Amino acid sequence: SKSGRDPKESTPTMLTNATQPEVQRNALVLQGQPLSLDAYAAAVAQRRQVAISDDQQLATKMQAAVDLVASAVQEGRPIYGVTTGFGGMVDQPVPAEQASALQNNLISFLAAGAGNPLDPRHTRGAMLLRANVLLQGCSGVRLELVQRLVQFLNADATPVVRELGSIGASGDLIPLATLARAITGQSEFVQVQLGDRCLGGREVLRELNLEPIKLLPKEGLGLVNGTSFSAAVAANVTVEARTLLALSLAAQSMLLRALLVHSDPFADFVHQCKPHPGQVWSAQIMRHLLGAGVDDTAAKNGQVQDRYSLRCLPQYTGPIAEGIARIQRTIEIEMNGVSDNPLVDTASGQFYQSGNFLAQYVGVAMDDVRRWFGLLAKHLDVQIALLVAPEFNGGLSSSLRGNADLPFNMGLKGLQICGNSIMPLLTWQGNPHVEHFPTHAEQFNQNINGLGWGAAHLAWKSVELFQHYTAIALLFAVQALDLRAHQVHGHWDGRSLLGEGNRPLYDAVCQVLAHTPCRQRPFLYDDTDRWLEQDVEGLTADLRGPSALAQAVQPILKSFDHCLGGQP
Repeated sequence: SKSGRDPKESTPTMLTNATQPEVQRNALVLQGQPLSLDAYAAAVAQRRQVAISDDQQLATKMQAAVDLVASAVQEGRPIYGVTTGFGGMVDQPVPAEQASALQNNLISFLAAGAGNPLDPRHTRGAMLLRANVLLQGCSGVRLELVQRLVQFLNADATPVVRELGSIGASGDLIPLATLARAITGQSEFVQVQLGDRCLGGREVLRELNLEPIKLLPKEGLGLVNGTSFSAAVAANVTVEARTLLALSLAAQSMLLRALLVHSDPFADFVHQCKPHPGQVWSAQIMRHLLGAGVDDTAAKNGQVQDRYSLRCLPQYTGPIAEGIARIQRTIEIEMNGVSDNPLVDTASGQFYQSGNFLAQYVGVAMDDVRRWFGLLAKHLDVQIALLVAPEFNGGLSSSLRGNADLPFNMGLKGLQICGNSIMPLLTWQGNPHVEHFPTHAEQFNQNINGLGWGAAHLAWKSVELFQHYTAIALLFAVQALDLRAHQVHGHWDGRSLLGEGNRPLYDAVCQVLAHTPCRQRPFLYDDTDRWLEQDVEGLTADLRGPSALAQAVQPILKSFDHCLGGQP
């Protein structure tokens, strides 16, 4: 066979867990079956080891697709990107003896990215998702290439991929081509981060005792054509969106306690009268977080009902919660879907020239999630505005200053200004991307694109912004509770106003900032006591790693999945 393999050769041996001595026993085992968002996150963010199932049927199906491609090439069948050129050059026939060279050249001419290197989580995510979908055996790719992706993941070898370069044209061609170049070792013109070293592509293979791989017909397309990169970024965004939603609700409950909120707006009776699922869930969560005795302090504000941002919280956050649950279901389907072209049906022997590579679902979902971030931050911002104004905050000091005896103490005034600088960026990034920029690329072959890559990257920037804003909101919450505790109980420990639902988050903030709650002083007494910039960065850094803050809201996330069906 000119393709480099006799179609009648036997199926290769699987790379089983037993033959991977460096893989841990609790590795995530890939078998082409759908991955949950939680399993994905564990492998990507927590660097859980990965293994390939030893189910021989996987290897058999994959090899059957490779053999079908080899036979079709020898028969001279016209198959897009296998015996023809690419895109607008589809009318260019490629002879059988050059079919492999076509695939190897594909990952060379696509090496044209730009911009800053991606967060390694995105690249690891793309490798993981690509390995899993290739195991479905619909792409005509050898098992050896899946094994190579897994070997890179387990060695913590992460190709350096640039953030600019995909318009959703046949999926994420340019960033995925960088992955393909790295794992095949066809060029030194690719960099790989191996631990704390950045090495050339072939040097990394030598370090890992691996040989370069020459691609067979269809394998280049199988590696670069599809949405795995956009889906990986979107999956990371969705993981963070769920956590930020839970943190927002928990922070809201702390702010509401400090604002002497009434309990009536959260009563189950109210929301059964208009039972939108997200609204009912948001009210349930707030009842849990606020706990018993809300009205013990609410009576002190002298008002029969609260302002809209307090009274309408479930109605406001309900659509956001439903939206994030819907986005999670969308992204889990996308990240587990086979999205290259053409698709290989080994049962019928057919090749299907199609368009699963269009990342429209990713683009629309990521446009939506950026809007949800802006709306969540807007609601937090309103509560902060109430807290710093004595005419609205029920007797707390201006700008939540601690020591009012010093007339030059200004409290959290600067922190509010910082938060105000983030808000316009979050709301501006809520503008849609996918419908604003039509692209007639590549000889009009790609005359419409999903733009999922761009939408997902904008969403990741929104995640980073919202993490900073969440840190600011949590500082306001702790300081406001401490001041309210002094007004109500005569001491400065805000935990006395909290119940079992929201006290863990207060404690987590203090843990991250190495602050010991004290009955004699609030979180910030004199302005010179703390460096608030450092506090914001400390909380933000926690949100970007193994997170004590995220751990504090795990019960909310479990409820989200149970009540709104965030996970199938």
